[in-house]
Amino acid sequence: MKEKVSMVSLGCPKNLVDAEVMLGCLAKDQYEITTDEHEADIIIVNTCSFIKEAKQESIDTILDLADRKHDGKCKLLIVAGCLPQRYQEELAKELPEVDIFIGTGDYPRIAEIVAEKRDDGEQLRYIGDPNYLYDESLPRLKSSPAYTAYLKIAEGCSNCCSYCVIPSLRGAFRSRPLDNILMEARTLVASGTKEINLIAQDITAYGSDLPGTPTLEALIRELSAIAGLRWIRLLYAYPDGITDSLIQLIKTEPKVCKYLDMPIQHISDPVLRRMNRRSGEAEIRALVAKLREEIPEIALRTSLIVGFPGETDEDFRTLLHFVEETQFDRLGVFCYSREEGTPAAEMPEQVSERVKRERYKKLMKAQARLSFKRNRRLIDAEEEVIVEGYSDETDLLLKGRSSRQAPDIDGQVYITAGNANVGDIVRLRITDSSDYDLIGEIVS
Repeated sequence: MKEKVSMVSLGCPKNLVDAEVMLGCLAKDQYEITTDEHEADIIIVNTCSFIKEAKQESIDTILDLADRKHDGKCKLLIVAGCLPQRYQEELAKELPEVDIFIGTGDYPRIAEIVAEKRDDGEQLRYIGDPNYLYDESLPRLKSSPAYTAYLKIAEGCSNCCSYCVIPSLRGAFRSRPLDNILMEARTLVASGTKEINLIAQDITAYGSDLPGTPTLEALIRELSAIAGLRWIRLLYAYPDGITDSLIQLIKTEPKVCKYLDMPIQHISDPVLRRMNRRSGEAEIRALVAKLREEIPEIALRTSLIVGFPGETDEDFRTLLHFVEETQFDRLGVFCYSREEGTPAAEMPEQVSERVKRERYKKLMKAQARLSFKRNRRLIDAEEEVIVEGYSDETDLLLKGRSSRQAPDIDGQVYITAGNANVGDIVRLRITDSSDYDLIGEIVS
């Protein structure tokens, strides 16, 4: 009988791609994939350890799934990804329930590793250098709907922000060869993918480490030529890498969504310097103004950190005022997490958890008002929307996302009139809105 494998992937879309590669490798090796962990012979938890909350979620999930070794069929519990890459010694001692630990550079060997494991009771660890670069030759079993996919164009990071552990977990920035990416993209589109979301720690650095230094713009132009591909979305574009030529490409290429995710983290220059960010307040403000001037309909998303060491009340007021002035369409806020091994963890003037939470709540409250205001501007406008199925609240309403909404992190569109199939891209007239969601009727 085929052994059944169940996977739980935590954290970011980049982690999800790794999980899908592991599932693809196991399926190719004749394992059966199941979403029911009670039926699984092998359970894999692909973990995140970027910040404190992510680490705790990973630990809680591991402990919860360890129970399947008693009340389910599970014979092997495997923990993969960032958490074992960072804490292999500690985890081995604290989690005897886990049979195998696999780091960020060894996940493509998952089928080989499982085959090596026998019921000898010994806990195994496969934690090498995190320098593996995924390519299209590996099988990938997508867990997202057929019409949408994440496409990882690079691995690792060389930006060395003072708060971040990613370089130590994923290695230096490494771009995939352009032809390699295009081959995978064509395979995805041939299987029904209409929306490709480009991801990396910093997509604007794409190609800087390759012979001939191909650019992100060159990659986008090649992707745009793929017949059947409708939307290309840009996620995680560092401000200092957003060039005039990239702005013009977003403006003029119909397949590129008028959407840009650019993490700025803060706006106060003293905080940005301590974060070791390359862009200052003046550059960020000028960039936002240019984007809005060149592409008035663009949806801008950013992420911010509150409570960074040394962040004063004045620094936070500057940030809050900037958010209110700029009116981002989408905004994510994180409370600073003090991560051992980073320069920021050793900085003086650490901010209390209470102050962090207060600042977080103020920013999110302001953003809810701003998001509602910007959504109201869309009423009576028409938007392209990809249909994703029926609403979770009622099967009387279809739901979807506009080209201005990324999967998993942004709001949704609820469709009150008209019929369409899952995966269809339709024209919708917006009739109403809430803080984060839109409501509309299909017009074509």
